[in-house]
Amino acid sequence: MPKQYISALALDIGRRRIGVAGCDRLGLLVTELPTLQNRSFRTLINDLQVLITTRQINVLVVGLPYTMDGNLGKQAQWVKTFAEKLSSILKIPVEYVDERLTSFQAEQMLQAEGVKLSRHNKGLIDQKAAAIILQQWLDQRDHPSAALEAPPFITPVTGDAE
Repeated sequence: MPKQYISALALDIGRRRIGVAGCDRLGLLVTELPTLQNRSFRTLINDLQVLITTRQINVLVVGLPYTMDGNLGKQAQWVKTFAEKLSSILKIPVEYVDERLTSFQAEQMLQAEGVKLSRHNKGLIDQKAAAIILQQWLDQRDHPSAALEAPPFITPVTGDAE
């Protein structure tokens, strides 16, 4: 059976910024894309429409920030409502991924790469988090039983990491 082509755009939706990542048509290579500012809904729609058209996107993958006990808290409800509005306007389906701790993972990965984290480069964290979300979604597509397993819990490092 031939591999089905997919072109997904992952979004790490926040009230100020939206981390973005895309994948190649085979779903093998995840690419971090520039973080979008969430200031004007109309501008955001225009920016996303350009990405959807140029990258031939056929699905949005959105990280839902579940609470640590697995419930949909206020932030997750807001993200879901926001994503459904995007999906409706852009006329593209949306799928969700549990994004608990992706920002923490992203920070750890950036620190391991030698990136000094500050308020000026929070967009890098959002990009990396979107890439993690997309990779999780792709992995679940390749291995559907993985979707039934709980995501690994990452124990936060305490103290200064420097």
